[in-house]
Amino acid sequence: MKKITKAIIPAAGLGTRMLPISHAVPKEMLPIVDMPAVFYLVEEAVKAGITDILIITNRDKDAMEDFFDLSVEYGEALTAKGKLDEAKRLRDIANMANIFFLRQKETKGLGHAVGRARSFVGDEPFAVLYGDDIIFSEKPVCRQMIEQYHAYGRPVVGVKPVTPEQIQKYSSMKVSPIEGSQNAYFCDDMIEKPKPGEEFSNLSILG
Repeated sequence: MKKITKAIIPAAGLGTRMLPISHAVPKEMLPIVDMPAVFYLVEEAVKAGITDILIITNRDKDAMEDFFDLSVEYGEALTAKGKLDEAKRLRDIANMANIFFLRQKETKGLGHAVGRARSFVGDEPFAVLYGDDIIFSEKPVCRQMIEQYHAYGRPVVGVKPVTPEQIQKYSSMKVSPIEGSQNAYFCDDMIEKPKPGEEFSNLSILG
């Protein structure tokens, strides 16, 4: 089975749930401590063995490209001040992976955004990482999912249990436990934003 080395990060959404700040700052660039949210997605992918990452953006999100670019001016200024660790950190971010950017020219939803990456992934298996949920774990979630893909040869999604009140805002998965596994399931169906009584289970897709 082919090794997974490519990932897509859809980041073209308008972020209307985070207005008014998202009007001026892309939601993916909002800080978590001293790093923007999108950094943690790229870092997780890299730790999972991903080498090539395509970030789908729109016309108002150039800040992401600037963040992952190498700033010679900043590097020289930090080095001149003896801040070698800070200069190295900026270089390390720029060299994390082969990071590419592609614009979704029209806002037509998540499926359309991922579809824009067709020529990037070709016939290879790939990962898709969303910024709505960032999970910190000893073994990156992306790595766990890749291991499940290689174990069962089927597409894999990350899931989480949600409350009955939340399930109507997310999705509901129809699953059956995999024998011998504590937290892996086969999924045969799902419903997006189910009405009361339409739920299959309390498991919903991350993001």
